[in-house]
Amino acid sequence: MLDILCIGDSKLDVFLHIPTDNPFINLDAEKKELMVKYGDKINVEKYVFDIGGNASNTAVGMARLGLDVGLCAETGNDEFSQKILNRLREEKINTDRLIQTKNQKSSFSVILSYKGDRTIFQEDIKREHKFNLDNIESKFIYLTSLGEIWEETYGKVFEIVRSTGAKLAFNPGVLQITKKDKYVLDIIELTDYLFVNKQEAEELLYGKELNLEIKDDKNLIKRLLFGLKSMGAKNVIITDGINGSYIEDSVNNFSHLGIVKAELIEQTGAGDAYTAGFLAAVINDLPVKEAMKWGALNSSSVIQKVGAQEGLLTKLELGAKLKELTDLQPQAI
Repeated sequence: MLDILCIGDSKLDVFLHIPTDNPFINLDAEKKELMVKYGDKINVEKYVFDIGGNASNTAVGMARLGLDVGLCAETGNDEFSQKILNRLREEKINTDRLIQTKNQKSSFSVILSYKGDRTIFQEDIKREHKFNLDNIESKFIYLTSLGEIWEETYGKVFEIVRSTGAKLAFNPGVLQITKKDKYVLDIIELTDYLFVNKQEAEELLYGKELNLEIKDDKNLIKRLLFGLKSMGAKNVIITDGINGSYIEDSVNNFSHLGIVKAELIEQTGAGDAYTAGFLAAVINDLPVKEAMKWGALNSSSVIQKVGAQEGLLTKLELGAKLKELTDLQPQAI
């Protein structure tokens, strides 16, 4: 039996890390505009070519923390799909439910990493997601973003969780949050652990980002946690960048944990790393406050590397960091 089956997208990511002193690229921080000189050749300090996608990133993170992990995803059948398969097997992830669809290519994202943030160019290939979800034997299911045709898979997951009693962790994607139809609402009602960032929480509840002043944030976070929990999720976890993470747990306790300070190189995958750490702790029967610490440590490690997976911790590495940071404790809010 698997500890957890991850269901979602799997793709390839190409990270281009651009030096901050590059004369051919400029950032207008106020307008949030990245500008390059048209027609110029721009030097890249480092590149990383690896598998990506929320489900893949989280699966790799949990596998490194010692869990038996499976991935249910769909790729093409070109030469790059074999790289995806090989990398997953390197990480000891079960790929029995991975589909390689004939006559389709793999999905790509190209990420420009500059001054700690990233700009993502991605290609979304329409896939049918005709997954075989029969006879699933897994303690947990982690469901995350899928492309355009996702409703059937969400409906199947709903029936599996309801009939088997498997625990469900859910991190909806942009399409699911925007549509917020019966499939999404039904899944949230069955969810044991709902993971969203602050903007996603606002959009799920209010249909838009609120953009309130910083001084309102803690009261806003508590409203967001309460609102999402009232939709049925047993535990709601909200991540909020440098402000850390927040939870309303199954017995209605509100907690906050700040970030683990680290040099920010590139932040892609920070949320997936947090989710992987959190779920690994929960599956190891640890309380949610300890799970927040696992998530924060894993996330802080990822942002110190280029790419979403290079910085993911092993269980041994995470244990050593926990011993170093004895004052890392969630606080009631």
